Amino acid sequence: MAKKVYPANHAHPRYWGAWLGIALMRLGALLPWRAKLVLGRTIGLLSWKLAKRRRHITDTNLALCFPELDDRQRAALVKKTFVANGIGILETATGWCRDPEHLRHRVAFRGTEHMDRAMAQGKGALIIGIHFSTLDLGGALHSLFFPADVVYRPHDNPVFEDFMTRARRGIFGAAIDRHDLRGVVRRIKSGHAVWYSPDQDFGREASVFAPFFGVPAASIKLTAKIAKMTGALVMPLMFHRNPDNRTYTLEYLPPLENFPSGDEVADAAQVNAFIEQAIRRHPEQYLWLHRRFKTRPPGERSFY
Repeated sequence: MAKKVYPANHAHPRYWGAWLGIALMRLGALLPWRAKLVLGRTIGLLSWKLAKRRRHITDTNLALCFPELDDRQRAALVKKTFVANGIGILETATGWCRDPEHLRHRVAFRGTEHMDRAMAQGKGALIIGIHFSTLDLGGALHSLFFPADVVYRPHDNPVFEDFMTRARRGIFGAAIDRHDLRGVVRRIKSGHAVWYSPDQDFGREASVFAPFFGVPAASIKLTAKIAKMTGALVMPLMFHRNPDNRTYTLEYLPPLENFPSGDEVADAAQVNAFIEQAIRRHPEQYLWLHRRFKTRPPGERSFY
């Protein structure tokens, strides 16, 4: 598929939709908390009703990962997932457009001693983040306690890419293109912590098949590669919206043990086990809307 070509002039009419989206995010970030929740739920419920393809993907993922749920229970979790991700749009807007200091009273951070010990070694750290609906707000809240850089996927639209990158650079020390392995390694070797999310399907060449909720999933090899190249500890980070929908919990677990082990499948399985552990706490907050099991082992049919 040919890559889209965008006009050089950011005032071009082709960008007006992006500018409108940015303006709406800025406005959404300023709403009172209750209004954010109401609007987020509304967006989520509308998406649940209208986005049939995404609803099918979500239902398929949940059927694979939670086979113990009956049809009624799974349907309820699908709906909750859309609502949580609708609220996540307002959380993202808040994380990008507001000073995180105004949210300090809403966050509890546990396990900080694990990160303190890791950084005291002077080798930097690789933080395992996860694609929850709270991802970008979680990064903003994390910045109140620990500085970090972030690895991200650049947006195709240059107007939104500029907005997103400036926002993330206001939260993180540096925003590093996910293809810039040298940049990641350089920052870690300089003693920085780098936030990195290894829980999506990046295709066969970048992955090995390792169990995720008991299902073979294309799991990227880069986590172990970065750890081997830098000698940094790999730090599992959990972050969730609490049931009151007003406060958040971040928690560092102890670093992964015997990692990397030299066995790519075992290493990927260890990372997946942590991600699964975090998801089971609040499964509705995970981004089940993406095709996590898109790449299949040779001979297997698509789930979607």
